[in-house]
Amino acid sequence: MSILTSVAINLIDCWHGFQSEFIAECYMRRAYISGFTGSAGTAVVTKDKAALWTDGRYFLQAEKQLSSSWILMRAGSLGVPTTSEWLNDVLSPGGRVGIDPFLFSHDAAKELKEAISKKNLELVYLYDLNLVDEIWKESRPKPPSNPIRVHDMKYAGLDVASKLSSLRAELVGTGASAIVISMLDEVAWLLNLRGSDVPHSPVMYAYLIVEVDGAKLFVDNSKVTKEVMDHLKNASVELRPYDSILSEIRRLGAQGAQLWLDTSSVNAAIVETYKSALDKYRSNHGSKGKIKNKRYDESNGLSEGPSGVYMRSPISLAKALKNPAELEGMQNCHLRDAAALAQFWCWLEEEIHNNVELTEVDVADKLLEFRAKKEGFLDTSFDTISGSGANGAIIHYRAEIGSCSVVDPNKLFLLDSGAQYIDGTTDITRTVHFGEPTAREKECFTRVLKGHIAIDQAVFPENTPGFVLDAFARSSLWKIGLDYRHGTGHGVGAALNVHEGPQSISYRYGNTTPLQKGMIVSNEPGYYEDHAFGIRIENLLHVQEINTPNRYGGIEYLGFEKLTFFPIQVCY
Repeated sequence: MSILTSVAINLIDCWHGFQSEFIAECYMRRAYISGFTGSAGTAVVTKDKAALWTDGRYFLQAEKQLSSSWILMRAGSLGVPTTSEWLNDVLSPGGRVGIDPFLFSHDAAKELKEAISKKNLELVYLYDLNLVDEIWKESRPKPPSNPIRVHDMKYAGLDVASKLSSLRAELVGTGASAIVISMLDEVAWLLNLRGSDVPHSPVMYAYLIVEVDGAKLFVDNSKVTKEVMDHLKNASVELRPYDSILSEIRRLGAQGAQLWLDTSSVNAAIVETYKSALDKYRSNHGSKGKIKNKRYDESNGLSEGPSGVYMRSPISLAKALKNPAELEGMQNCHLRDAAALAQFWCWLEEEIHNNVELTEVDVADKLLEFRAKKEGFLDTSFDTISGSGANGAIIHYRAEIGSCSVVDPNKLFLLDSGAQYIDGTTDITRTVHFGEPTAREKECFTRVLKGHIAIDQAVFPENTPGFVLDAFARSSLWKIGLDYRHGTGHGVGAALNVHEGPQSISYRYGNTTPLQKGMIVSNEPGYYEDHAFGIRIENLLHVQEINTPNRYGGIEYLGFEKLTFFPIQVCY
């Protein structure tokens, strides 16, 4: 029997193969094995070492949560090796690195395989065995089984048949016969369905295959109500068992189907199963197969016969461009959310001024109480970040009973929160002081606010990618040698994931997706002084056309309209 010298537990976001930021408790393998609960991280375990990589948002959190048995790798910091570099260093040539192919996107697995091959290390796919599950055993939580619901047309704005028709036009245009969709929010958006399998995100665990003449949804049948069944039948979508996805991929590959796979999101198990089936098809039908039209190969060159179409999913952009009904829902839910926030902040200020002792958890719970009373409230859109003083410097801090702090009226207090409503999704951060801040705190807050205003008031030509605007938010901080370790803005779904792509406003210039009319982005510059305080100011913005007095080059100019309706503290 071959012995694996190392096991990569997870990559980037603890994804369970669906690239989801939030996951059901039964899939929180990295958290179980390491104790680290951040949404981004990679854990690697060898025979005698255990290391965890995470980014700057989680350095302080990881310091607190990891035991002395773990090596914390502060990814992106000077001198810190990447996962593959570390494996190449600590493992002997000929070693084998095992991964669960359902947990890695194909691109991530391919990148890891190529990187470790330089040291003659082999990547092994463990299709039928997850080693963390072997340890977890009976104590592992059961998979979610909550019913799926139909997302009403008055909120969706576009029926399933129309969405599928547009997608099929894309299939024909690329020469694909079917597309495999594994991003949970893409499945939910395309089929106008919502679920509750994942905390904070109204999605369900499922795969979807859309063919030119049909569609199949792979999902646990126990979650499908009669209303959902009728809804899917009206859209000519067939139901299949959730765990039969690989057998269907194998069947399509054996027929020489030209599948569209977004290898940045579809897991390695699906892609490798398809490629293996295609190899058999070509072997049985000759090197060119039966398909005579030219198709895209994996590198987007041209080849004869079925080889697969490997491109970004077209649903990502379609979902990001909100239609009028989705925008109306987002505006309406933000008004209700603002009312809850106004009630909450009035309550909190009064309690603090009356010297009532409140913990960070007390504050988060009370905010939830106010939001839960609003029409259409479903859930929080992420774990509320309620950080007093030094805890505000932990970018994705999570207050917990027994270890959280009391809200100190003499320190900055950061509150980042959001909600899922039936008609939309909210995300807002405010940083306040209940007393007299220091001169340092005032200067830092003012510079963060200047950056926030710079984004809010930005006007830019069409086809401008978000990274171009990122410097607007940082400029005031840069002038005194300060910065922050996260992006300035992320996309937001309409009654879907609080973080979505493809758009962003970030220093990561690799994302060249232009900001377009209908997109929603956050505006959240910040500054964090480790072990002292944190500052972040966040609103959600809707990209719209701006009527400028000139149209240089005959192009459109774009800007932002605020969705968030709650004020920012500017006086102390």
